[in-house]
Amino acid sequence: MAMQRVSEVMTPDVETLRPSDSLKVAAIKMRDLDVGPMPVCDGDELVGIVTDRDIVVRAVAQGLDMEGTQVAQAMTRGVDYVFEDDDVTQAAEKMRASKIRRILVLNQDKRLVGILALGDIAEELDAQESGRTLGAISADSAPAPH
Repeated sequence: MAMQRVSEVMTPDVETLRPSDSLKVAAIKMRDLDVGPMPVCDGDELVGIVTDRDIVVRAVAQGLDMEGTQVAQAMTRGVDYVFEDDDVTQAAEKMRASKIRRILVLNQDKRLVGILALGDIAEELDAQESGRTLGAISADSAPAPH
């Protein structure tokens, strides 16, 4: 059986933020979309990612003004991604290695075309592969034993 390409299972049309958007705009979009991470694009070029945690740790905790602080000041540059024509198993390996549940999808021109979540690929991978990926991602977030 041929393995599927990322483009076949990803979620296209990802909502994005601009580097110049305020953190308040970012927080409102995250609330309305019920998401934590959001890609940051300058036009259609991916320049970073910002999470709800980034906003709290890099801005709120520092006492920065949410309306006057730009997304660029809280985002992370150098984002993990896969290409739309990558194999789903390659994407799963990258997610496992980076311990992430979602990864951005770019086309060959490095333009953002979608996002791939672990749930999108769980049924494509056999149960063992999916369990291994989730186990590796969850291991670091499990509470320490007492």
